[in-house]
Amino acid sequence: MTVKMRLLERHDAAIPALSTLMQEMQAHYRVPCPPLDEIIAGLESMPPSAEILVCEDAGSVLGFAAFSGIYPGPGLKPGIFLKELYVTASQRGQGLGRALMQALAALARQRGLARIDWTADPENSKLLAFYEGVGGARKPDKLFFRLDEEALSRLAT
Repeated sequence: MTVKMRLLERHDAAIPALSTLMQEMQAHYRVPCPPLDEIIAGLESMPPSAEILVCEDAGSVLGFAAFSGIYPGPGLKPGIFLKELYVTASQRGQGLGRALMQALAALARQRGLARIDWTADPENSKLLAFYEGVGGARKPDKLFFRLDEEALSRLAT
C-alpha cells in the first residue's frame, strides 16, 4: 500500500470518495447523515478556515482529519482544533490514524503553530488509549461546551 497524505482542495476529485467515507463515519457513530449530494455540496463550500487532510491509496480515501486554525492559545500562540479523525473500518489498526496525526503535527510545525486540541468520547477506552499513544495529554481541568442549532438560534435572537 502506498499511502499519500494531502490537504483537500475545493472541487477536489477526492470529494465523492470522502463523502462516502463521511457517510460511513456517521453510521459508525449512529448519528443522522444528510444525503450524499448535500455532503458533497458542503465539502465544496467549506469555509476557508476549515481544512481536511486526506489519507489516500490508489484513489481511495482511507481516512481523514478535519481541522481549523485557532487563536489565541497559551502564550497567545496559534494552534489547530481537530474536529474529526476517522479511518475506514477495514483499515483500522494499520497505523493510518497515527499517520494522520503525524502529518497534522508536521503541518502544524510547518505553519509555526504551537498545539493541536481535540475532544474525545470519555467512554471510548480504545480511542483514549490511541490518543494517549500519540502523545496526547488529557486536560481534566477543561470542559467542552456547544451551542447546537436550537440553542444557537435562541441566543442569536
